[in-house]
Amino acid sequence: TKITAHNLSARLPRTRNGDELDQLTEVFNSMLGRLEDSFTRIREFTLHASHELKTPLTVLCGEAETKMRDETLIPADREYHASQLEELRRIARIVDGLTLLAKADAGMVPLALTPVRLDELVRDGFADAQILAEPQGIRVELSACEERTVVRGDPHRLRQLLLNLVDNAIKYNQPQGWVIMALRRAAENAEFIITNSGPGIPPEVLPRVFDRFFRGDTAHSNTVDGCGLGLSIAQWIVSAHQGSIQITSDPSKQTVVTVRLPLCAPAVATT
Repeated sequence: TKITAHNLSARLPRTRNGDELDQLTEVFNSMLGRLEDSFTRIREFTLHASHELKTPLTVLCGEAETKMRDETLIPADREYHASQLEELRRIARIVDGLTLLAKADAGMVPLALTPVRLDELVRDGFADAQILAEPQGIRVELSACEERTVVRGDPHRLRQLLLNLVDNAIKYNQPQGWVIMALRRAAENAEFIITNSGPGIPPEVLPRVFDRFFRGDTAHSNTVDGCGLGLSIAQWIVSAHQGSIQITSDPSKQTVVTVRLPLCAPAVATT
């Protein structure tokens, strides 16, 4: 039996003949029960805490936005309130991300699975990337985008996946760097690859990049706006679509993210 954090309700079968192996199985199943209860409590706490934080954060953001509209503010005060508003919005994004992941862990996030033209979503993502990259002078290229690449998925979540990956590729980049996007069909999968000229990820931290709140780029962690949940959310979206996501990196040269999603027939595809 393969038991992970996502199926702690599973139990090993017992022979109930009272021998040592049966007793060991009983102890192991009891331990699984305690672990399942602990994981459930953690998920419930995260959900309740994030729910309680949403309202005060909304109120604080509203108050800060109201102050920003005050035309009598001197520049120093306006800058102060703008900084406060930016930080409040960042906290709100963290709360939203935690809520989503906690619900996903509990199987509470339904997916509206339909045939989706992934090539159309990638072209939309390419347009978004160009807008996001312009202020930093980063060049964005769509090197390949195979027409009628159709997967079965939730359009909203797939858009979120692409935006998270595009956002990361631009944030963690070199000045005047580049981002290259590509979508191809490979065997039975749609293969989306996004490569950037960022500082890269050291080999020793690469296995942890999908951990929640993990930010391995110490040189940029204090200057890049982020909350450390983007890749965790991306991994959940890919897994929920029966796909895979892989990251390879050559420090100081490039980082490559590869997403593979199962293809489906192109009939009645929507975005």
